[in-house]
Amino acid sequence: MARAARSRTPRPDPPGRHRLRLPGPRRPGHRRAAARERSGAPGKLFTALRRRSRPSGRTAPGSRLAPAARPYARALGLVAVSLLGAWLGLLLLGGVRAPVGPMDTSMTLRPSLTGGTRITVPPLGDLELDSHAAPVRLDVAVDRLDPVRSAALVDHPERFAGLQRQVTHDVLRGAAGLVVTSCAAVAGGATALGLVVYRRPRRALAAGGLALALLSASGAAAYATWNPRSVLEPRFSGLLSSAPSVVGTARSIVSEFDVYQKELARLVTNVSKLYDTASTLPAYRPDHTTLRVLHVSDIHLNPAGWHLIASLVKQYRIDVIIDTGDTMDHGSAAENHFLDPVAALGAPYVWVRGNHDSRTTQRYLAGRRHVTVLDDGRVTQVAGLRIAGVGDPQFTPDRSVAPAGDTAERTAGGRLADALRTQRLAGTPVDIALAHNPVAAAQTDGLVPLALAGHLHQRVTSTLSRGTRLMVEGTTGGGGLRAVQDKKPAPVEASVLYLDRTTKRLQAWDEITLGGLGLTRAEVSRHLARENQPGTPGATPSPSPSAKPSGRSG
Repeated sequence: MARAARSRTPRPDPPGRHRLRLPGPRRPGHRRAAARERSGAPGKLFTALRRRSRPSGRTAPGSRLAPAARPYARALGLVAVSLLGAWLGLLLLGGVRAPVGPMDTSMTLRPSLTGGTRITVPPLGDLELDSHAAPVRLDVAVDRLDPVRSAALVDHPERFAGLQRQVTHDVLRGAAGLVVTSCAAVAGGATALGLVVYRRPRRALAAGGLALALLSASGAAAYATWNPRSVLEPRFSGLLSSAPSVVGTARSIVSEFDVYQKELARLVTNVSKLYDTASTLPAYRPDHTTLRVLHVSDIHLNPAGWHLIASLVKQYRIDVIIDTGDTMDHGSAAENHFLDPVAALGAPYVWVRGNHDSRTTQRYLAGRRHVTVLDDGRVTQVAGLRIAGVGDPQFTPDRSVAPAGDTAERTAGGRLADALRTQRLAGTPVDIALAHNPVAAAQTDGLVPLALAGHLHQRVTSTLSRGTRLMVEGTTGGGGLRAVQDKKPAPVEASVLYLDRTTKRLQAWDEITLGGLGLTRAEVSRHLARENQPGTPGATPSPSPSAKPSGRSG
């Protein structure tokens, strides 16, 4: 080693000879090295060169990082670029649209520290599930209800039996598409950002591969911690926060809905027995000169209500249908397609807004064929009847909205009463007044022979002090889907009113009652009306239902 080292040591020029120097850049310290060579100190020069060749653990002045720290910094930079590129890729390209049952949804993956699933139902709010523990969250947004698939469910309630299986299949298919799209999005986003930052294809591909590996690890963690029972314990926000108090816990819905959908078919089937029973009832024989009005109310999104109404229209040869509101539950735009069957019920449809029906609902319903929406005392003439109505001034779809109380109802009823007075002075008196709340309808006492209302979910018939008969209908939807929560189900109720075609006075009415969830009875109770002229104090009230003959079937 000493010989090799000496062979590489420059030898001094012999005396009298000069070294041939080639032009080129001068190294630092060249003059000092030359001076040492000329002074005859080759040993010192060899020692200095050997010290220079040894690696130093200290950072040289002016250098950015120590050599040992550079690999860690590069690794951290690559991870940061991969994560940021993956997030941008998911944000821009990671979503898919997938049909889930009757709904069109958008599915996306988002970075999250807690994982889980968030289901957004505009404008009602969010539903959060602790479905998994992984650094990614599944976001599902309900965009709209498909009118074709929704109508198919409304027309065929028996399809609810396979709805859960169909939804599961649709979610799995959408999730598979989301996985493929998300993998491409994170790999593409990280690779593109790597090219921008590093300008080297190999480093950019490394960033894309690392992002794909991180997403795969997150997916494996989500699969390992998947909790299918999380749907039974959701967290609600927005208007959906009232869902547990409105329809019961998700657990009761899941366990009881199968029973409920089976009873829907029996409920509608029982209607076919009603007409034969009613035709045998004594004391009143409606004929072709009789106007038949079907009064329904408070359907609350129950699809069985439409089947019941269509069956009664056909069996009783109904001339006009009157709905005194609360057809919806939350009045959201997502619920609007539930109203589409009104155009095909077989009779004109007159409607006033309830406290669960929004202005959005009212505008949508006003655009349906064969539908007349009444509000602010507006008057319409249908089947020879002059009908006026006012919408409910309150919109209280859940308990988060404080009700305005009876004062607001009386004010709305006062506007309706003013419209009735104007019509009477013009010589065109109104035959029937409509309001959702009985408090508002009561303000028409003495101005109209018949006032119809709902809201109470209980049938009540009374004669007011000035002679107007107030008929409050029960819930034609059996309380809606919340019926699965109650131990004692609400009955499904509707009434057929018989009016004289000439005088437009009420002659008789049939109270139709179907058993609610778990019950399969059908009942028709007929009542006869005594002459009851408005404006005559002390008119004889109508007999109680128990005093009238009734017929039952089922």
